[in-house]
Amino acid sequence: MACTTILVGKKASYDGSTMVARNEDTGSGSFCPKKFLVMKASEQPRQYKSVISKVEIDLPDNPMQYTYTPNAINDEGIWGAYGVNTANVSMTATETLTANERLLAADPLVEYKKAIGEKDSPDYQAEQAGGIGEEDFVTLVLPYIKSAREGVMHLGSLLEEYGTYEMSGIAFQDVNEIWWLETIGGHHWYAKRVPDDHYVIMPNQLGVDNFDLEDAFGKKENHICSKDLHEFMTENHLNPAFDELINPRLIFGTATDSDHLYNTPRAWVLQRFFNQNSNVWDGPNADYTPLSNDIPWSRKPDKKITSEEVKYALSNHFQETPYDAYSKRADLKLKNSYRSIGINRTSTLGLVQIRPDLPAECMALEWVTYGCNVFNTLIPFYTNIDKTPDYLANTSEKISTDNFYWANRIIAALADSNFHLCGSYIERYQIKTVVEARKIIKEYDQLIIENVNEAKKLCEEANEKLAKMLKIETDNLLDKVLFEASNNMSNAFARSDA
Repeated sequence: MACTTILVGKKASYDGSTMVARNEDTGSGSFCPKKFLVMKASEQPRQYKSVISKVEIDLPDNPMQYTYTPNAINDEGIWGAYGVNTANVSMTATETLTANERLLAADPLVEYKKAIGEKDSPDYQAEQAGGIGEEDFVTLVLPYIKSAREGVMHLGSLLEEYGTYEMSGIAFQDVNEIWWLETIGGHHWYAKRVPDDHYVIMPNQLGVDNFDLEDAFGKKENHICSKDLHEFMTENHLNPAFDELINPRLIFGTATDSDHLYNTPRAWVLQRFFNQNSNVWDGPNADYTPLSNDIPWSRKPDKKITSEEVKYALSNHFQETPYDAYSKRADLKLKNSYRSIGINRTSTLGLVQIRPDLPAECMALEWVTYGCNVFNTLIPFYTNIDKTPDYLANTSEKISTDNFYWANRIIAALADSNFHLCGSYIERYQIKTVVEARKIIKEYDQLIIENVNEAKKLCEEANEKLAKMLKIETDNLLDKVLFEASNNMSNAFARSDA
């Protein structure tokens, strides 16, 4: 999946929360409806079979309940995307990553192979199952982990046993820590703990730029990896550095022309946003440019980061740069040169915020939206629930404004070509919905603190209020956008019959 991920450590966030957010984007020319659901422990599969790779795995008999955001059309498997379990642990899977040829030759990806020939013929080759991948990760891991660190170890063991058919980045989060795991080749992996006062931008490119093997094979305080990673790198001559420092981006990743078009500009524009005063970002003396291969993996922001800023960042279309897709002033030769973060084919954005100053019963918020982030709003929902609101759960193939996914898709398609007419409506909608949502969350946080035994009931009640407000405001926005788009049709004519 062509995604963008943001990780925010607890000392880098405005309220001491850990925050993990990801745009799940589809491939070019495709769109994927999503829905927000709860997987109950009784409904979690005990025998799992991947649709894509055909791998079969027996699962433990003690799963926890969890939220997830699967595909609404179940023709390619579950694709749980992101969620939170009852231990207030979250994961998001995955950020598709790049890999260089040396790595893929040394440890090939474990891809599904169809059967060849007739069963009774001498040249028959049986079907070979592939490894695990984005379709599978949330289902295989999230119900069974009680900390972010445990998530790393659980997924790591599955990767070593079954392998994977794609390069992926996966985030695990609890109230104290965020861990980022990157798969390398078919069976290898490493994970790094995000520094508490740092944030991370991940744009479809293998990102970690320093790794401490001594820690990984010792105390494992901030680094963990597959058991034979050191020998694997040495035997295959994978490290090209003169000083033998471990820079995974250099050892396993890429810095190609397509990276400079598709990936590094996203890291550049968001670090430009969060560290505006820390570097020179533009002009001939810039410290970093959209083509830089050495943009840091993690860094301390200029100020603490809010959830609204994470949403703005994941809606970015290179505002205030020469590359803005919607700019009236940009040079046409530069405009829309790079792949926007807020792209047309985003399926869903999920931001999990785990708040340390609240009871476990309402500690986790899952901010949810669908479709192109330039034109939508991101709203928080409690995760201590047995049911999600229909407005976010009833997505199907049928186009209907009775669900949030299709309403957002329609608004974006209409507003895009009328951006400067509809921009003020979109901005007011985004501000109003978040203000109203924050009021509801504040009210119910206090109610839950005072009535902890009724927490789940109150969380579900709050979520229904949030969804009702969201539908009213989204319908109002659609009405305004449709009016402007209708007036601006190519066959419009100023004179009327009167």
